[in-house]
Amino acid sequence: MRLGIFAKTFSGTEPATVLTAVRQAGYETTQFNLACAGLPSMPDAVPDTAILDIRAAARSSGVSLAALSGTYNMAHPDKAVRDDGLRRLAIVIETAAALDIPLVTLCTGSRNAGDQWAFHPDNATPAAWSDMTVEMEKALALAEEAGVDLGIEPEQANIVTSASDATRLIADMGSKRLKIVLDPANLFEHATPDEARAIVAAAIDEAASYIAMAHAKDRYGDGRFATSGQGIVDFPDFVARLKAVGFDGALVTHGLSADEAPGVAAFLRGLL
Repeated sequence: MRLGIFAKTFSGTEPATVLTAVRQAGYETTQFNLACAGLPSMPDAVPDTAILDIRAAARSSGVSLAALSGTYNMAHPDKAVRDDGLRRLAIVIETAAALDIPLVTLCTGSRNAGDQWAFHPDNATPAAWSDMTVEMEKALALAEEAGVDLGIEPEQANIVTSASDATRLIADMGSKRLKIVLDPANLFEHATPDEARAIVAAAIDEAASYIAMAHAKDRYGDGRFATSGQGIVDFPDFVARLKAVGFDGALVTHGLSADEAPGVAAFLRGLL
């Protein structure tokens, strides 16, 4: 496994500055965001100069680009908003292909019009699932053409909330380009350590053959998110189970400050 971190953990809009900080904090790979190149995360266009700058920064820093963020609300109640998100996703996918980034990460969305990461009671309706799958079919057509994989992450506030939801969607789509990004802290909200360990273990078993990336975020038992190693996620068990199912991709932490990054790198490196 390669140890990584969200590039946006570090401030800056110059790829060389951000990726140097990633390396200095103890990480060898990153989930990149175009905001780290002075662009919107979901831009209208990506200049050729930005591609060159990102490529040069990855080479000079020695930090590989494991994934590129392409999140928009794939279940937004307004189709016009979904259409605009898909248009921008096409640009992100093209950018990933140009940079040889193998994975673009997605958000399966929420009926919450104001926040794609916020729960809405209509998320569990057939209509919400249908709107999301229509978007996913279009996104996968773009990914197939570009030769890039797409990663969906089970999130309690989104349409896909569990590993079983994710494998159902993969089966529905019938595309080898659709993969899973597995974050243990997003698989539950309130739990005891034993309950959390069992939920995460079952998810790894369910998703094993589809996991393209693992995330390393933590959560307290009362539902608040935590820095890796500070909450109730059993990271030694999580990493051991990933190894046991043959996962050898990037383990990418996020939800922490830049100051916390070196300590988290040391903690996670000890498990790898």
